[in-house]
Amino acid sequence: MPLSCLRLGVLALALAGAGGSLAQARGQQHAHVHGQVELGVAIEGPAIIVEMRTPLDNLVGFERAPRNDVEKNTVDQALARLRAADHLFKIDPAGNCKLGPVTLESPVLGLVPAAAANAPAAKDAGKDEHAELLASVAFNCTSADQVKHIDLDLFQAFTRMRQVDAEIVTSEGQHKRSLKRPASRLSWPR
Repeated sequence: MPLSCLRLGVLALALAGAGGSLAQARGQQHAHVHGQVELGVAIEGPAIIVEMRTPLDNLVGFERAPRNDVEKNTVDQALARLRAADHLFKIDPAGNCKLGPVTLESPVLGLVPAAAANAPAAKDAGKDEHAELLASVAFNCTSADQVKHIDLDLFQAFTRMRQVDAEIVTSEGQHKRSLKRPASRLSWPR
């Protein structure tokens, strides 16, 4: 099964279990709180998908396109950290996982999916005062079902982050966790 289909299937299943739907989730506004990060973790078969939604302020200290070289450098450094996601999301070694594709979306930074590049919402990027970044990170594992924790280095890499609210979906069920600085281990029962 292609990774994107797996991701959508697992997320749709999680939403259905929570009484919602994928369409509803895409259409609803979610809380935009500086310092807080929303994290979704899906474990199925040999794959672990981590999705992170965060106000851009948490990553770079502002929520608009960079205006000068210093801000451009700040953005470049943040994006480089996010692309090296295996340093931010340290999967339990029991899973024997390797970093797969990393996708970053933030219209205000010009990071939009190719299919949406010409959409009106993408063209209006930067006009919203609450810019965000969505990161989707895939890990390919030989024993994903053995994973029982992820050590997060988000608080060290991005000092403006204060709290991570996570939803984890595994074959064993769904779990919600919240971590506040300085806690860094996101764990769940196998």
